[in-house]
Amino acid sequence: MTFEGIIVGAAVFLIIGICHPIVIKLEYHYGKQSWWVMALAGVIFACASLFVANTVLSTVLGAAAFSCFWGIHEIITQEKRVLKRWFPENPKRSEYYAKKRKELSL
Repeated sequence: MTFEGIIVGAAVFLIIGICHPIVIKLEYHYGKQSWWVMALAGVIFACASLFVANTVLSTVLGAAAFSCFWGIHEIITQEKRVLKRWFPENPKRSEYYAKKRKELSL
């Protein structure tokens, strides 16, 4: 009996759970232009997964990389959720959101 699948599954579950609040915080504080943070993290995790000899750790790093790459899409989508008032907007950036709502007629 091997536990590699369970370990990878649990790690991916945690990675996804960690990435969700990171996306929300990045968009809240820095806006959708913070997508490059997730891209950089994804590239770092992807490169690390190529050089790790342990299969389980390499798989977990690869999953983290692609979770970060998916986070790029989620940051852009998160701004749309904020514009729809589904999530709170940063009061320091209220002028930006007001301008975007006017452009989009929301």
